[in-house]
Amino acid sequence: MSSATALDVFDRRESEVRGYVRAFPTVFDRAAGSTLVDADGREYLDFFAGAGVLNYGHNNPAFTAALIEYLERGGIIHGLDMATSAKKAFIEAFERLVLAPRGLDHKLQFTGPTGANAVEAALKVARQATGRSNVVAFTNAFHGLSLGGLAATGNSHYRAAAGVGLDDVARLPFDSYLGPDVDTLDLFERMLDDPGSGLDLPAAVIVEAVQGEGGINVASPGWLQRLRAITEARGILLILDEIQAGVGRTGAFFAFEESGIVPDIVTVSKSISGSGLPMSLVLLRPEVDVWKPGAHTGTFRGNNLAFVSARVALETYWADGAFMDGVAAKSALLRAELDAIAAEHPEQGFVVRGRGLFYGIACDGDRTLAGRVSKAAFERGLVIETSGAHDEVLKFLPALTITEEELRRGLAIVRESLAAVLAG
Repeated sequence: MSSATALDVFDRRESEVRGYVRAFPTVFDRAAGSTLVDADGREYLDFFAGAGVLNYGHNNPAFTAALIEYLERGGIIHGLDMATSAKKAFIEAFERLVLAPRGLDHKLQFTGPTGANAVEAALKVARQATGRSNVVAFTNAFHGLSLGGLAATGNSHYRAAAGVGLDDVARLPFDSYLGPDVDTLDLFERMLDDPGSGLDLPAAVIVEAVQGEGGINVASPGWLQRLRAITEARGILLILDEIQAGVGRTGAFFAFEESGIVPDIVTVSKSISGSGLPMSLVLLRPEVDVWKPGAHTGTFRGNNLAFVSARVALETYWADGAFMDGVAAKSALLRAELDAIAAEHPEQGFVVRGRGLFYGIACDGDRTLAGRVSKAAFERGLVIETSGAHDEVLKFLPALTITEEELRRGLAIVRESLAAVLAG
């Protein structure tokens, strides 16, 4: 059966809202590590990692073994927010391996299993804790597509789908939005201190230390430090959205770690379960945890299978610094190769941005180029997506466990695909 025929049922019955299947038109059947295999047996190297869900690769054997053992012994699968042994073991591991080494004393709130639900919870509790409604978000931000998160999201394509007004969010320029020589926080501070600016004192500021969907825009440590100082001085809560940039993606467990700041609230999802099972949580400083019991609830906020694999991920990869040392080495390789690609095509004006294994090549001169390279790469056996307001950034998001050989092989496909597209 041809790939086109195999996709007939999706064209016939699945909603027009489907997206990734249009970019990667085949029926995937199985996967291991950084390799996807379709129903015809064709292999694809994965530089997409489930949009950041699969930082530890597909079907990681450490997680699979733990999940099989848990299922075979009849472990609790669905537990709402009741206490279970799986949740207890995860909380203890997270406290020991994530919070304590970073000097954090945050409480954990388990929300519904999507990142958007974690953002909704963060915005709600910030408004409750401060008694204020206004929130500041930034240009090119992405915080999810439920209405609260969408109000804080910048992209007009997503915002237009809401069908209602998206209120109580003020938009300000992200770091370097006006160029490298303009500190955009000058505007924020001036507006906060000017009673005629029209900017109401916010309950919170929500920000990504590295914007993923917005085009791999990296906030500098100094910019984040100044943002933390501005918010702290005025009693504004600082929310760090670590849903895509967290869990090792930028070279540390949290993307904000490089700046040395301590946020009031942190949203975590995507790769936190390790295995790809849905899971989200919100970290709250104890004084911000003003929830009444059941005030933010959800049927699937107790995914115990995810707790099992999340605990194993922490114990396997975060007990020492070896895992991040390996990511740093692969990050240096990726950066060097992307810089070389940009240097080989000076006429294109490529800009390389990113940190860790979270990089992009911005193709601003021809905003269709990234999409065409992604398509050509897929035809050659590489899954790689685009991001940015115009989908003008070719986005490199390989698993953190990818081998150096696989990384080099994928980069060779990118080079070949770029050459083919430019040859026209």
